[in-house]
Amino acid sequence: MAREASAERNTKETEIKLKINLDGTGYSDIETGVGFFNHMLDGFTRHGLFDLSVRVHGDLQVDDHHTIEDTGIVLGTALKEAIGDKKGIKRYGSCILPMDESLVLCAIDLSGRPYFVWDAEFTTDRIGDMSTEMVKEFFYAISYACGMNLHIRVLAGGNNHHVAEAMFKSFAKALDAATSYDPRITDVLSTKGSL
Repeated sequence: MAREASAERNTKETEIKLKINLDGTGYSDIETGVGFFNHMLDGFTRHGLFDLSVRVHGDLQVDDHHTIEDTGIVLGTALKEAIGDKKGIKRYGSCILPMDESLVLCAIDLSGRPYFVWDAEFTTDRIGDMSTEMVKEFFYAISYACGMNLHIRVLAGGNNHHVAEAMFKSFAKALDAATSYDPRITDVLSTKGSL
């Protein structure tokens, strides 16, 4: 059965339509109105081998905050639905990803309990047309909408573009691992019997 989900969000600030397939090939069709954010979502899609379609019309005349945060909420909501009952999945995933001089750790637990830990700094206010402070807000939104424990830590910094790209790619690889099946897991991976 395909692990796909669609989600929408319509407010006075944003209109978002998103569809994700966890068992995809890395196909992306993304338009958020923020060029660098498009690039980051494309990297997430390709390196996680997800199929992702996103259309966002946000109040970019204000700034990029609502567009990026609300996309995180919608993506987290769609991920939660696509993952489903979690039977047979590994639940945990992590990746330490190098991007030239930068090195980023991402670790995920699809526990159903949202928790977000961030240990990172950027040295510029913007990368292209995206506010660097919105990288943290995006991942926070995903964590809480999906109900995942998400840790992101920069182990070695450097170029801000490299740091951000390593975050999105390591998140993709960790999520791919956490959502993958293990034939030895016949129910949910929890002593409680549910997640």
